[in-house]
Amino acid sequence: MATLKVPASVPSPAEDAEQLHKAFSGWGTNEALIIKILAHRNALQRKLIHETYAATYGEDLLKALDKELSSDFERAVLLWTPVPAERDAYLANEATKMLTANKAVLMEIACTRSSHDLFMVRQAYHARYKKSLEEDIAHHTSGDFRKLLVPLVSSFRYEGDEVNMTLAKSEAKHLHEKISEKCCSDDEIIRISTTRSKAQLNATLNHYNNQYGNAINKDLKTDPKDEYLSLLRATIKCLTYPEKYFAKTLRLAINKMGTDEWALTRVVTTRAEVDMQRIKEEYQRRNSIPLDRAIAGDTSGDYEKILLALIGHGDC
Repeated sequence: MATLKVPASVPSPAEDAEQLHKAFSGWGTNEALIIKILAHRNALQRKLIHETYAATYGEDLLKALDKELSSDFERAVLLWTPVPAERDAYLANEATKMLTANKAVLMEIACTRSSHDLFMVRQAYHARYKKSLEEDIAHHTSGDFRKLLVPLVSSFRYEGDEVNMTLAKSEAKHLHEKISEKCCSDDEIIRISTTRSKAQLNATLNHYNNQYGNAINKDLKTDPKDEYLSLLRATIKCLTYPEKYFAKTLRLAINKMGTDEWALTRVVTTRAEVDMQRIKEEYQRRNSIPLDRAIAGDTSGDYEKILLALIGHGDC
């Protein structure tokens, strides 16, 4: 359920590339034209524009945009323009760096992309950084975080709907026993979380809830200051109700003392072509305000315009 508005009749990649080149020429940059084109093209269309621009003008489009733009608007455009696998590879690499380290971003990418998409991210990471994503995560994390994150990003889950109810019951029992014993980094908890299909995991967690009277994430909330438990809860939420996870991430980004623009930009650019409609519905249900109003109240200028366009509130 994407929100991206693409016009019924889309100009050719050559025409779009020419218009973007014009937007960079002369006095000042034509930001409105950049938004009009890039914020209303899907991933394949943006890929063709990118390739056509390089072939026509001998310059990488992202480098041209980087030279012309600045601040939060620049980051939004530079994250939005590449194909999803390359965007995710960049975000994952950034999330391992000391100053921008963010384990939640790595977990997000691992848990909310399809098995095929996650495989494409690993390929793009390999091509761009000459290392594997697993290698970098193993190098930059330790202890329970490494134990959870490395298999998460290595996963290739079954995507179908088939469920083994006997297995769901036995794994729910094991999860409950280990959580009751406060052994939340138990190998089996990690194995179930990182290898089971989303349908199987949902069946296990539903049985857990029915059998033991509590949602698993409630039982994992024993110590709100425990960062590993927080990441494990977020993992389960991302695997089972991604729209709830992203709606909460957006609320925290917007409601902070000062906006967390990095989180806001990341969620909008990575989910606009995926499930933004569901995220918007969940956001309004939880916060009694439409997401577009919340964004408009907290951002301004071209940055506000591109975010609103990507969540479906801009003219084609």
